[in-house]
Amino acid sequence: MQVQFREIDTFDLWIWVEFSTVPSEMERMYVEEVFKSWFYLGKLGGFNAENLQVQEEGLDLSYMDYDAEAGDDAMMALMHNMGDFEYEGVWSRCWFDLGTSDAIALDVLVNALLQFSKDYVNIETLIVGGENEDWRIRRQQDLVEDGYYV
Repeated sequence: MQVQFREIDTFDLWIWVEFSTVPSEMERMYVEEVFKSWFYLGKLGGFNAENLQVQEEGLDLSYMDYDAEAGDDAMMALMHNMGDFEYEGVWSRCWFDLGTSDAIALDVLVNALLQFSKDYVNIETLIVGGENEDWRIRRQQDLVEDGYYV
C-alpha cells in the first residue's frame, strides 16, 4: 500500500482510499468499520500524545505505576466529526474533523490500514489530505455522461 500525505488541515481533512478493484459491499463494510473504530477512539480522546505513559515507560511494563490523574493535566485531544463514505469506482473517500487529537492518530490509522490491506481488502493507495485529481476527473466524466456541462 502506497501512503501519500498532501496538504493537511486537521479540521477539514479528506482521506482517500484506492482499492485494486471496485470494492464489494462486504469490503466496503470492512473498510468503513476500520475508519469508524479509529474515529470512535479519537472521539474518546484515545490519541492524546501528552498522556503516553505506557509508551514512555519502555520495555518493562510489569508492575508499572500508572498515574490516572496525569491525563487530567493534559489538554483534551478529541476528534470532532466524521462524514459518510463516498465511492467512485476503485476510489473511496471520507471527511474528518480531527479536532484537537494529536498526529499519533494518523500513525495509528496508517498502521492499521497497512495490516488490513495485507489481511482483508487490498488497498493500493492511501492519500491523507489535499485533493485527488482522479476523483474529480471521474466525477466530471460521470456528469458529462449524464448530460451535464462541466
